[in-house]
Amino acid sequence: MEGPLRPRPTNPSDFQFGVVATETIENALLHLAQQNEQAVKEAAGRMGSFRETRIVEFVFLLSEQWCLEKSVSYQAVEILERFMVKQAENICQQATLQPRNNKTESQNWRALKEQLFNKFILRLVSCVQLASKLSFHYKIVSNITVLSFLQALGYVHTKEELLESELDVLKSLNFQINLPTPLAYVEMLLEVLGYNGCLVPAAQLHATCLTLLDLVYLLHEPIYESLLRASIENSTPSQLQGEKFVSVKEDFMLLAVGIIAASAFIQNHECWSQVVGHLRSITGIALESIAEVSYAILTHSVGASTPGQQQPVPYKAARALRTAASSNT
Repeated sequence: MEGPLRPRPTNPSDFQFGVVATETIENALLHLAQQNEQAVKEAAGRMGSFRETRIVEFVFLLSEQWCLEKSVSYQAVEILERFMVKQAENICQQATLQPRNNKTESQNWRALKEQLFNKFILRLVSCVQLASKLSFHYKIVSNITVLSFLQALGYVHTKEELLESELDVLKSLNFQINLPTPLAYVEMLLEVLGYNGCLVPAAQLHATCLTLLDLVYLLHEPIYESLLRASIENSTPSQLQGEKFVSVKEDFMLLAVGIIAASAFIQNHECWSQVVGHLRSITGIALESIAEVSYAILTHSVGASTPGQQQPVPYKAARALRTAASSNT
């Protein structure tokens, strides 16, 4: 018999900062920085194409229904993203290996795509289940729970098919599913900020960071599109510019400092400059870059003003950040 699911902690005070030795934090931060640098270098042209709002929302809602902690939902999105990219690459590769016959090529291409789409929900659920197993200290989603959920959606599968689906995901990713997520970078930087004497309590920032990180995942495309337009100072970027910008989308350290900076402004804008200064010292990321990312996040979280209204918070945020950036460079 399966035990009842425990609700995941939602109180920010449940997450403790300042209890880890500084040497451990330094080593962990260095490891994350190295991981991030490698991920940025390896960023491929198709990465990010499956972090669509509907897919992310599905994963988030499913994780919440199964009472999984936040880290599991982010991990599941990243596993699914890598897996689907790999599957898309395999489909393209198989299609090119077929005999050069337009009719046959079209039929094979359609069959491969249908096979991918028909198993998408099963693969998505498998990614969530695998992510839950990585956080086995908390809660693992059982096969019974997964099969019941799929059946409620009209998908009838056996336990064997569920295990085969998990194995397909694992094999496709060479069993490398313990992928870094932006949350790991956010929490590590908050830990360092606490030791550096940040005026805004880390636990207080943590709660806002979680909300903004959810937002970034749900609005991934529009947020990064606005960042791309701002970086090239052009409202219509070319395809080549978009492809080169992929590495920015995979830079979790940059995203983490942007989220923390935006959270700091929301929590206490008077301490904002101090927080941003600490983030620059810790990561080496330029104030200008922190400004652009946090501005994009604030813009999509608060929105633009309408005629007759005062300047919105994002505008003030961007102006304050840019002023700080220019005075400290």
